[in-house]
Amino acid sequence: MQSEPYALNGRVAVITLDNPPVNGLGLAVRQNVVRALDAAAADPAVAAVVITGNDRFFSGGADVREFGTPLSTQEPTLHTLIATVERLPKPVVAAIRGVCMGGGLELALGCHGRVARADATVALPEVKLGLLPGAGGTQRLPRVVGLETAINMILSGAQVPAAKLAHTALFDAVVDADDVLSAALARAEQLAVQLAEQGTLPRVRDRAVDAPLAEPFLQFVRQNVAAASKGYPAPLACVEAVAASVNSPFDEGLRREREGFLALMQTPESRALRHVFAAERAAPKIPDVPADTPLRPVGLVGVIGAGTMGGGIAMNFLNAGIPVVILERQPEALERGVTTIRRNYENSQKKGKLTVAQVHERMALLKPTLSYGDLAQADLVIEAVYEDIGVKEEVFRTLDEVCRPGAILASNTSTLDLNRIAAFTRRPQDVIGLHFFSPANVMRLLEVVRGEHTAKDVLATAMQLARTLRKIAVVSGVCDGFIGNRMIHRYGAAANDLIVQGASPQQVDRALERFGMAMGPFRMGDLAGLDIGWAIRKRRAAEHPDDARPSVADALCEAGRFGQKTGAGWYRYEAGQRNAVPDPDVDALIARFRAEHGITPRRISDEEIIERCIYALVNEGARLAEEGIAQRASDIDIVYLNGYGFPAYRGGPMRYADEVGLVNVVRALNRIAAEPGVDRTFWTPAPLLARLAAEGRSFN
Repeated sequence: MQSEPYALNGRVAVITLDNPPVNGLGLAVRQNVVRALDAAAADPAVAAVVITGNDRFFSGGADVREFGTPLSTQEPTLHTLIATVERLPKPVVAAIRGVCMGGGLELALGCHGRVARADATVALPEVKLGLLPGAGGTQRLPRVVGLETAINMILSGAQVPAAKLAHTALFDAVVDADDVLSAALARAEQLAVQLAEQGTLPRVRDRAVDAPLAEPFLQFVRQNVAAASKGYPAPLACVEAVAASVNSPFDEGLRREREGFLALMQTPESRALRHVFAAERAAPKIPDVPADTPLRPVGLVGVIGAGTMGGGIAMNFLNAGIPVVILERQPEALERGVTTIRRNYENSQKKGKLTVAQVHERMALLKPTLSYGDLAQADLVIEAVYEDIGVKEEVFRTLDEVCRPGAILASNTSTLDLNRIAAFTRRPQDVIGLHFFSPANVMRLLEVVRGEHTAKDVLATAMQLARTLRKIAVVSGVCDGFIGNRMIHRYGAAANDLIVQGASPQQVDRALERFGMAMGPFRMGDLAGLDIGWAIRKRRAAEHPDDARPSVADALCEAGRFGQKTGAGWYRYEAGQRNAVPDPDVDALIARFRAEHGITPRRISDEEIIERCIYALVNEGARLAEEGIAQRASDIDIVYLNGYGFPAYRGGPMRYADEVGLVNVVRALNRIAAEPGVDRTFWTPAPLLARLAAEGRSFN
């Protein structure tokens, strides 16, 4: 804690949590609060205690950095702190402003009273870390809000406004006034009088759970959770812990909750989700860009291209209340793009996600144009045109002429050389890559590509802008495909090799989907459009002819099978349907390809499919980390979790490799590299991977 936590306000001792940034309940905080509580208990002038935080956070809960370390079990633990509050011979009231979640809410539940500002939010988000609330939350929350509300809060982990729970016993009062402290002081005085007159204090643990039909409800929840949470053990464990609040005495329920928490802490799923939590917080940090770097203003944005990607990019800014000028070359394309944006908003309005007024507000921020001159005062211009270096050159040379000095010029390129694009201008320091993922208005990931000359304030502005747009941004250096698409190229090549050797597209897809991928590589290719990858492979083959290898995917494209858009790709698609139907014509094409290249198909197991495809990702990721294209291995995990459907409960490809053991990954790669006819450069373990394995270390 950063400042003196203890002060007197009349007969009430006020303990202020002060541990930036989120008032986490780490060991030092717990020690200070217990000392303050002991001092209040021993002081005859003190009749009651109020615990409070600041305007932004009452407390964000336990310090996740202590999980799995001796600090988490060093006394006073969070359990000891809450027990000290609950057993104090004087009333303790929590004064809640801002966010009160996790251990912070569990601490408040241990108090004898709770007063909250109406816009404060409460949550038990532990399930998002593969855990259950471990300091009494599963036992106390049902006693004050009821069984159904408690289960919904614990399973979702979502923040709930205090105003929505004002009618429950969670709060003694929910107030609109800015000064919650005065209301909490008044409640503390009331409880002190009650104690003097009746000799008792209200404790949540002494309440019964309001659940007249508990068992049928719990059975219904168990069935739904089991079906919806495959791969995640925590949700069902949460249900069982909450069930104990109904079926067992309080202390027995606490014991069962603790057992469940400790068991979940040891699961690979929780380790993975805790890694993701830390990785998301590390991603925005750029070692050589100070946190206080001045930012460039972004009050007007230009978007070049009104197609699927350009329209989606524009919607991000409109959603954030930032005006957008969207440019196209042809009136028909411009009208089509604006119509699509309006239709998207109207569909959201029909689903109740937007009001009619909000649709009008957002569309009013959009200015369609056919003239580059309308971009002259834009603070940021993003091109989302065809992925061709000649087209990009034309756009950036024009922007260099029309845009004001200091404007940020961004490319949405997914593979092309950003340094080359920047060189088309006289201001390479103002050029950056902003690679949105399709659909751009939905996908969370934003690859921020840092060019050789990109200015630090441009990079800092892009990272802050990502937060404004509610994106998770990862910085990438310049290379062919950056982080995500460079790795997906290797993943796709491994999958292609598997079908050449004997697997079918549907077997590969099924195996990887069972592993947890949102979509197998061949279904994903059909969805994205096989012609996109074909164009990239042709460009790469022209630039590096010695590295070019024949591909079944090329044969598909030569036959006009581009995926869902043409009704045929790796699978067949009926008109108006997105269901992937296995196609005998594809089997015949693969058989011809094998015969032409003298390949006798062999049996391939699902385990081999997972090993080859996932380890191909890991190996290329290690190269990216060693080259400095990715700032850290965990950034690679964030890219794959948020852009490519990697399962969160495995933590990303690099975290998965850590869990498997890098020594085992290296052994598998060496075994594959030794097979006849394989691309040894592709499969030989990356130097960083081999070095970490030899040293007994991990990526993260």
